[in-house]
Amino acid sequence: MSADTLHIYRCELTFWEHVFFSSREVGNFFQTEPLLGNYALAYAFGLAQSPYHNDGTVRYALDLGPLNERGVYVTPGTILGEPRFVLSQFNAQADTYWYAFTNNAIVVRPDDRLAVKQGVRWRIIDPVTGEGQFVRPNNYPQHGRIKMLALGNRAICYVLSREPLALPRYVRLGKWMSKAGVTITHATARAEPRDEETVSIFLNPADLPHPERLRVYDLVSVHPVPLVRNAVLSGDFVRAPDGVWLPAGMRFGVEGVG
Repeated sequence: MSADTLHIYRCELTFWEHVFFSSREVGNFFQTEPLLGNYALAYAFGLAQSPYHNDGTVRYALDLGPLNERGVYVTPGTILGEPRFVLSQFNAQADTYWYAFTNNAIVVRPDDRLAVKQGVRWRIIDPVTGEGQFVRPNNYPQHGRIKMLALGNRAICYVLSREPLALPRYVRLGKWMSKAGVTITHATARAEPRDEETVSIFLNPADLPHPERLRVYDLVSVHPVPLVRNAVLSGDFVRAPDGVWLPAGMRFGVEGVG
């Protein structure tokens, strides 16, 4: 096989459970956009590994950089057809006999401790030693509503690689590690120049070899990187198993990112 031939895997994901991740927050309403980020998919497919403990360090360059060296890339996921959603409520307040509210936190008193209010703050005190500490604000919501992608939704993404890959038949997605089945179609292709192509699936503009060649596109502002859809661009392309033209030379644009 020629060195410039790519392995292209069309991956169709079928949601076996509701999928939730907070891509937009309005008050206490947490919404899931109908898409799948390609960084998240790289982890979901097991192509990138993350530690079980995260101290808050952004690891994209460390985790995804090796995929660039191997010539492996994953596109964002695009929902097939009209996305279906489920609305739900959550309540993270304590179920204990005694609790109290403070600024951005709920005070819970352990059975062997005392809770003393000092001004607007609460202090938890050990009755034996007399030592205590103030309750700190918690950076997570205590109640609200969520809008998530319903089970039964289907999405597609593409995995491109210089070498053959063994991809899993199911993955875990979202905040709740929801299960999704994966149906894979494989093909090989070589890059071909195209004057102009419209790519209807989501693309990550930070990963394109020539983002300046984007002429027209629909922008969706999500974290950690905005995505584009229905992009009109020119350059070299490879053809996926289902006939979709994908820009050639895409790689994770994580250089200089944490």
